[in-house]
Amino acid sequence: MSWETIYNFLGITEFIYFISSPELQEQLLLVKLIFITFAMFFLGAVIYFMVNSTWVQYHFLEDVTEFFSWQPYGIREFTRRLQKIRKRMEIGTETELKLAIIEADDLLAQLLDDRGYEGKTFEDVVRQAGGVVGNQRDVFEAHSVRNSIVYDPNFALDEAKAKEIINIYENAIKSIAAS
Repeated sequence: MSWETIYNFLGITEFIYFISSPELQEQLLLVKLIFITFAMFFLGAVIYFMVNSTWVQYHFLEDVTEFFSWQPYGIREFTRRLQKIRKRMEIGTETELKLAIIEADDLLAQLLDDRGYEGKTFEDVVRQAGGVVGNQRDVFEAHSVRNSIVYDPNFALDEAKAKEIINIYENAIKSIAAS
């Protein structure tokens, strides 16, 4: 039994002849043109919106930046802010030390927020982040010192304690940035 016999038995040959017949093609010409027009319109709309979309531009920029810098996107901003905090620490005055701790806490909170961790309080967010943050107990202690700085104007802070707290924040920030 040959393939030609099988095709004739199944009626495939007649179907192909019917579909490709000039009479049917002439009748379907208007339908084909309408579908081609819609397809071209929607293709043009997709291209237009992709070119003008900030979402696509943002993700393209993010990918290009990560490719050329070999670092996660946005890590330069966090590195720059960490350097600013270190410069405050080098000044060594109590005011600058307190500001450095507040900025480090804000930086950690922003990084956790950017990574998608949510919660009503800072502690909830750190608990949700889990082991990504590092030693949670140290982070909670550092945050309580930050709260004391913010809410108690007479809070005294020595340089050794400030360096210890900044190291806790730096380690937490670096472990989150690396994950």
